[in-house]
This record gives sequence, C-alpha cells and structure tokens, in this order.
Amino acid sequence: MTVRSVSNHRSVLLILAIGTFIVGTDGFVLNGLLPDIARDLDVSEAAAGQLATIFAITYAIASPVIAGATGTWDRKILLIGGMGLFTIGMVGQAIGATYLIVAVARVLAAIGAAAFQSTAYVVAGALSPPERRGRALSTVAAGMSVSMVLGVPLGVYMGQWTSWRTTMWLIAAVGVVVGLVVLRVPSVRVPAVALRDRLRTAVQPAVTVVLLITVLAAVGSFAVFVYIPLIVAPSATGAALVWVLAVAGVGQVLGNSLTGSGTDRFGSHRMRLVSLGGSVVTLLSLNLAAPSLWSNLVAWLAFGTFTGMLMVAQQHRLLSVAPQASIVALGLNGSAIYLGSGIGALVGGAVLSGWGVGWLSPIAGAAAAAALITAVLFDRKSKVLANT
Repeated sequence: MTVRSVSNHRSVLLILAIGTFIVGTDGFVLNGLLPDIARDLDVSEAAAGQLATIFAITYAIASPVIAGATGTWDRKILLIGGMGLFTIGMVGQAIGATYLIVAVARVLAAIGAAAFQSTAYVVAGALSPPERRGRALSTVAAGMSVSMVLGVPLGVYMGQWTSWRTTMWLIAAVGVVVGLVVLRVPSVRVPAVALRDRLRTAVQPAVTVVLLITVLAAVGSFAVFVYIPLIVAPSATGAALVWVLAVAGVGQVLGNSLTGSGTDRFGSHRMRLVSLGGSVVTLLSLNLAAPSLWSNLVAWLAFGTFTGMLMVAQQHRLLSVAPQASIVALGLNGSAIYLGSGIGALVGGAVLSGWGVGWLSPIAGAAAAAALITAVLFDRKSKVLANT
C-alpha cells in the first residue's frame, strides 16, 4: 500500500466505524429511556420495551434477506441506502405521535441498520489486504462497542435533560452526516451468496447448535438489559443510571478485549464456558445488587464483561465448524444476536407485566444457564466424535 492508499483506507474504516457507532447507539439507547417513552406514548413500560424487540427481530430477519437479495449490488449503494433508510426511521421516531407510528419507524430504522452494518463488515474486509483484515474488522466493530460506552449513556443523559425525542433527532442528524460522508467510500463488489445457500449453512447441525447458544445467551442478556432503569431503580436514577449504563458498556469493551487473547491462548471452549458461567452468576445476582449504587456498578460491570467475552469465542467456534462457509456463518451469528435480543426483550416484557421486575433476573439467569448447558453438551459430544 502507498502512503496515500493507507490514509484513504483508514478514512474509509473510520467512516464505517462511525456508522456502526450510530446504528449501535439507536439499537440500545431506548433501554435507558423506557420510562419517558412509556409516559409520552401513554403505554406501559413493558410495551415500550417491545420497541427494542421490534428493532432486533426486524434486523435479524432483514440482514440475511438483504444480503441474499442484493448479492450482485455495489456495496457502496447499500451503505448509502441503508443509512438513508435508517435516518428516515430515526426521524419517524422523533416525530411519531403514537406508539404505532414509532413502531413502524423502528422497523424502517432496523432494515436500514441491517443493510448498513452487515455491508460495513463486507466492505472493510474487501478493501483490506489479508494481513490487515482482522484489524480492519475490529476497527469497524469498535463502533458498536463504543456506542455502548458513550452513545447509550450520552443519549440517556440528553433524554433526561431535554426529551427522548431529542435523542432521536441527534441520532438522525449524525445519520445524515454519515450518509453524506459514505459518498467517499469506493465502489465494492463481492461474490454473491444466495439466500438458499445461507439457509443451507444455518441448518448444518454444528452451526445450528452454535447459533442456538448465541440466541439463548442474548435472550438472557437482553431480558434484563432492556429494562435496566427498572431493575436498578432502588438506587440508580437520573445521573446514577447513566453511570450504570456506562460501566456496562465499559465491561463489554473489556470483555471483548480479554476474549481475543484468551481464545488464542486457552481456546474458544474454555472462554465460552467462562463467559456463560460468569453471566449466569451475574444475572442471578442483579436483585441482590439493586439496593446499592456501588453494588449495582460492580454487578453491571461484571455483566458487561462476561457477556462481552462470548461473541469472539462464538465466531472462533463457527470458523472451526463451518470453514467452508465462514463468512455466511459469521453473518448468521450476527442475526442470531439480534434475534436473541428481540426475544429477550419480549420475554422480559412478559415477565414484567405478569410477575414484576423481581423476576427478570432469575428468568434471564435461566436462559444463560440453558446456553451454558447446551455449550457443555455440544463440546462433550464433539470430543466424543473426535475420538471415535
């Protein structure tokens, strides 16, 4: 690479990272704004939480469909169109006078987010030489991690000082800027992978089990993460809530950092067990931590760290069980994360409405325990097959 091409390459990666940052902020920011949204739209907090479900499940379905239907398209068009649709969805949420309008706008934003985010990883990989591809992908992924550390707490902070709609307007404004800057990204075309081939990869038994673990773990995480303001309300409201959200995001970044070297050193099996085992313990302890701000901060830092450790181990596992279709399998894992988060928000809303906030922690812990048991049984079966 020449000095100029390296500079251009870094500029493209920065643009893509900012895009994933803003998409990630919208994906999670509603979690800390639930009471305000529920009050403004005249719905229950459980119903407001389903806006996260709508976004996540729409993303999970749209991502593979868009990838399969647009396989021959110039990726630059998908980046621009995806961010444009995402921005329209954000404006719709900002001005939506009813729950239905806001829900429809969430669908539009999720479809745009799916088009942009999945394409961003493809473009980053396609424009990078093999020896720099890992760093390129991690740069784009960093946008999502930083959104939890900075974007979500900042959005909640602004919502408390103005309104949740102002947060939506701010995200829409940044979306417009990103959409314009994406014009600088060069045209990129990659080999198409048909939707039926993606589905064929998903139904491979080993791939299915790994994706199931991802879904179950995400169900456990998001059954509580969406409803953080309600869980920590005994000791953390206002500015204190922002700190809780911030430490959860810091934990995500920390966990993601630890699992990279940990997976290389100890293997994906051990790191996955540490992540899931730690998640079970942490999720089951959230009610005990709720009465104290300091114990809340510790608990949610641990929550972020253990849940943040899982995805690299899962991606590593997918590369080993589906080496012939690794790109497709990794894309499906992204959809599995959003599917699980959508189901988790749905389950959490049902638990909140039927049994109360105190049951969110044990139900989430049970989902994480199911993921842990599935991982143990799958790895044990894999060892048996390898020795026969």
